[in-house]
Amino acid sequence: MATTLNPYIQFPDNAREAMEFYKDVFGGELTVSTFGEFQGGDPEHAAPADGVMHAQLVTPGGLTLMAADTPPGMQGSTGSSISISLSGDDADELRGYWAKLSDGGQVQVPLEKQMWGDEFGMCSDRFGIDWMINIAGEQPAGE
Repeated sequence: MATTLNPYIQFPDNAREAMEFYKDVFGGELTVSTFGEFQGGDPEHAAPADGVMHAQLVTPGGLTLMAADTPPGMQGSTGSSISISLSGDDADELRGYWAKLSDGGQVQVPLEKQMWGDEFGMCSDRFGIDWMINIAGEQPAGE
């Protein structure tokens, strides 16, 4: 198996809701394991049984996104200096992702043609996750 790099997002307590949203955005197969399925150890610090210990979305196009709820005793954080970037030349697909990700979220840079020739936009989705979408522009002949 080749090495892969894929985002793993920690949510305070709404990983299932977020991952269902991302399944709606990207399609694919979502698997979810709860803390209750693997509970053990100290019951005083046990995570909620229906909390998401691990969720994984694998799309037909080869995207993989993982997530979990923050377990008890771990510090959760909001906001980050990381954005998830989607780029390519399938304009219809990427515009569709943009429409769904930005719906109910906040647009920082509208998806529009930029000085470098590509369409580009930045948004935070309804769960506060930052996204960048880049649609490759027409390349000059000979490149």
